[in-house]
Amino acid sequence: MKLESTKAQMRKGVLEYCILSVLENKPLYVSDIVQNLEKSELVVVEGTLYPMLTRLKNEGYLGYHWEESFQGPPRKYYELTEPGKLFLAELGKFWKELVDAVFRINCQQ
Repeated sequence: MKLESTKAQMRKGVLEYCILSVLENKPLYVSDIVQNLEKSELVVVEGTLYPMLTRLKNEGYLGYHWEESFQGPPRKYYELTEPGKLFLAELGKFWKELVDAVFRINCQQ
């Protein structure tokens, strides 16, 4: 049970970076964000995603706009703001440093 808990914490720790990365090139609807994450085998449920999107929006890293849908009510599309793009770039640098550090530790074994 401890392993699954630790794995879940690790996934949650990188989820913010992954969400911002998915939104780097174009605005997406929540189900599109989920699909993009799943393509990379990072499984996440919308119930986990919504609070994180709201927090990122409140911090100024994401914006959104509404688009009419052919299949029901309008849809909210999330997009990176300029501060969000800068934040993503900084997270990307840190991610590379972190991966490199872990790799160096593994190579010492």
